[in-house]
Amino acid sequence: MALSTRQGLIDYCLRRLGHPVIEINVDEDQISDRIDDAFQHWNEYHFDGVERAYIKHKLTGSTLTLTGSATFTAGEIITGGTSGAKTTVHKSSSGTSVVYEKPTTAESFETNEVITGSDSGTTATIQSISKGDIENAYIPVDNSILNVVRVFKFGAIVGSKSDGLFDVDYQFALNDLYNLLSADITYYSMVKTHMNVLESIFRNERPIRFNRKTNRLYLDTDMDSTFDIDNYIIAEAYSILDPATFTEVYDDMFLKRYATALIKRQWGENMKKFGGIALPGGVTLNGDQIYGEAVQEISIIEDEMQMKYELPPMMMTG
Repeated sequence: MALSTRQGLIDYCLRRLGHPVIEINVDEDQISDRIDDAFQHWNEYHFDGVERAYIKHKLTGSTLTLTGSATFTAGEIITGGTSGAKTTVHKSSSGTSVVYEKPTTAESFETNEVITGSDSGTTATIQSISKGDIENAYIPVDNSILNVVRVFKFGAIVGSKSDGLFDVDYQFALNDLYNLLSADITYYSMVKTHMNVLESIFRNERPIRFNRKTNRLYLDTDMDSTFDIDNYIIAEAYSILDPATFTEVYDDMFLKRYATALIKRQWGENMKKFGGIALPGGVTLNGDQIYGEAVQEISIIEDEMQMKYELPPMMMTG
């Protein structure tokens, strides 16, 4: 019967070790920890443990929360009375918050200081400050993301947009469509190849930095000059499969073998201190043998996984 739950996987591993015929001397918390270890290894190295995903993130601005209601106009400059920090209001606000991209000066705003609008003359006191994506210069990434491959860069090498009358593909089709209908597509293929070369030279991918331990995606660019608040960032990534959603994960052949071996090693570790003790009936405890067998099994399984199931490493140049 196919496994579909975490408890089902635990019961399967214990049965493979001899339960209920043999008592498995492992605590429930220890079993749970070993299952977590098995999933972690499986997610990080097995090709079935991840899937390609596309992240969509809407860039947020920084927010000044005010002690009282105040009205500032879009585009006006507000100045901090204590810090001397300045920034431009993103859009007209009438309430207890002001949204902006980032300070235009080296100074940063401070809580409890009074800000003043250059055009409206409005004053207000800052209660709290919440930095947005543009000021932080990074994008928060969900913990389920294992790796970010690239960030898509929209736009074309001709014109400011990738569509419309100024798009190269549109102009090519508009002028040469009838010629293509009466001839082969060799010319079109040659032009497209040349266009791809130009794209790779003039519109290369955005350089990024990502470490899953920080859950932050850094774009090596001037964020406030490149992006606006509410712009979308689209990234290609690899996401860990959630067993709560995809229950077939629990029945994976490698995961079952690996989890069983980890629990067996824990069993051997628990029993090693009782090695050589004779029990009634001539039975002798031998935790060292159980531990040694488990270590050997784990090594074989991990080597097999590396040779058969691991994705090829990504090449890095530069």
